Parts: sequence; C-alpha cells; structure tokens
Amino acid sequence: MEQLLRNFFLFLSKNRFFTKLAKRYGLRFGAGRFVAGETIPNAVATIQQLNEKGLSVTIDHLGEFIETEKEAKEAADGCIGAVKAIADNGLDSQLSLKLTSMGLDISEDVVIENMRRILKVAEEKNVFITIDMEDHERCQRTLDIFKQLRSEFEHIGTVLQAYLYRTAEDIEDLDQYNPNLRLVKGAYKESPKVAFPDKKDVDENYKKIIKMHLLNGNYTAIATHDDAMIEYTKQIVEESNIPKDQFEFQMLYGIRVERQQELEQEGYKMRVYVPFGNDWYGYFMRRLAERPANVAFVLKGVLGK
Repeated sequence: MEQLLRNFFLFLSKNRFFTKLAKRYGLRFGAGRFVAGETIPNAVATIQQLNEKGLSVTIDHLGEFIETEKEAKEAADGCIGAVKAIADNGLDSQLSLKLTSMGLDISEDVVIENMRRILKVAEEKNVFITIDMEDHERCQRTLDIFKQLRSEFEHIGTVLQAYLYRTAEDIEDLDQYNPNLRLVKGAYKESPKVAFPDKKDVDENYKKIIKMHLLNGNYTAIATHDDAMIEYTKQIVEESNIPKDQFEFQMLYGIRVERQQELEQEGYKMRVYVPFGNDWYGYFMRRLAERPANVAFVLKGVLGK
C-alpha cells in the first residue's frame, strides 16, 4: 500500500494540469506546513524565525514546468530578488534552485545566461547557491552545467542522489572541483535500470557516498531525516577526525522539527530547506510520496480534524 501511494503521488507531481490549478488555487490542503508562503516577505519571516532558533536555512524559490524563455527569466529574477532579500536582512540563508526553472528544457544557453545573472549577484552579496538535482534524465546535463559554472564562480554547489547507480562515480569525477555537495537519497520515481530498487541498497550506497565525499575533504551536506544515517555520519566524522565545519545536516521545513533542534543543540550545523513560491504543487506531491505520515497530516487538515 505504501508503495502504491508513493507511485500515485509521484505521478501527480508531474501533472501539468494540476500544477496550473494549484497555482490558481493557492496554498491549501496542508501545503502550508511544508511551504513558507508564496512571496519573498513570507520566506524572510520564516527564515528569521528559524535563525532565532539557531538554525541555518536554504530557501528554494519553487518553479517547475517552465515552458518559455520569459518564464525562465521571471524565475531567475525571483531568485535574484531572494538573494538580495537574504543579504539585505542579514539572514543566515542560502538559496536552492532547479535548472528546469531556469530553462533547462528550453536550451542550455538560456540556463547559463540566467544562472550567470543569479551567481553574479550571489557573489556580490556572499550568498551560496545550490543547484538541486532533478530526475535521472536531467542528471548529466545538470552536472555538466554545474562544472561550467563552478569554473567561473565560487558560491555554487549541487546535489547527488544515493539511489542512482552512477553516484559514486560522480563523487570521484567532481572531486577535482572541490565541490560543496548536498547528498540525498532521492525523491523521484526511477527505472531499476538506473536506480537501486531496494531501500537497503539505497541506504548502503548513501553511507558509501557520505564517507567518500567526507574523506575527500570536501564540504558535505547530509540531507536526511533518517536517524540511522545521522548516527552513521557522526560515527564517521569522529573516527576520521573530520571537523564540524566540514559538514552539516539538512532537513525539510515542517518535518522532524524537534530533531532539527536537537542536532543544533548538540553543536552540529543544522540547515532547514525552506521552499516558497506559488509553484508549490510538484514539491508538495513529492513530500506526500515520501512519507505516509505526511498524507495523514494533510487529510486531517482537509477534514478539519
């Protein structure tokens, strides 16, 4: 049943009709638990609250299914506005974005132009940018663009997914760039031809790439809600004498809030991934796909119980 629900919500996450409907309808049906409003002022207020609790942040200006250069430019403008808001308000926050929202499915030239505009402002304002990883079909293009931009800019990192067979090789390939990487398990539905179908194999590969990247001496963001992975990371850094300023934990806004605070109080850097914007539908569906508990929460909200 759990797998059926996961597949159902992943299918819905890619539905363009519902995406457009959601934009028109606004943040309803429990999405507000996982998305910090639709505007930059909404995001700023949320970041300030989290910073006051000792938590760092990365905000994600949500955007998927960009179909025109105009839409991609508008999304990039939104990201630039977010970078300026972070700097102007003195916030402890980075920015995450998806290349599809920058025009990846339109042309590489459009993406590069938009990313350079964002990164120039980010360098001036000292705000770090992370390129989120999307599905396998876009993985190589994302990494190629990251490499190109990393050769031009310092304030940029990206994401690798443990469920893909290729990821350990990508860790080695990217090492020459001394990359700041967020390591995740992965949240898209992928073919067993390219991804581990069994959770235990994903978990083992996750441990492998965490250890590889840490021992390579590169900054590592371990993005997980899994206590086993958190404890594994603690063990590796202690055994290998890895300083606390070489890694951080990351969790999603609205999920395991108490655990986030516990890690911060233990002296670990804890960063919260905070999405905002009106293009929230695909992100929200993937959060429902990840955990049945999220579905139960939303149903309670819809039923008013």
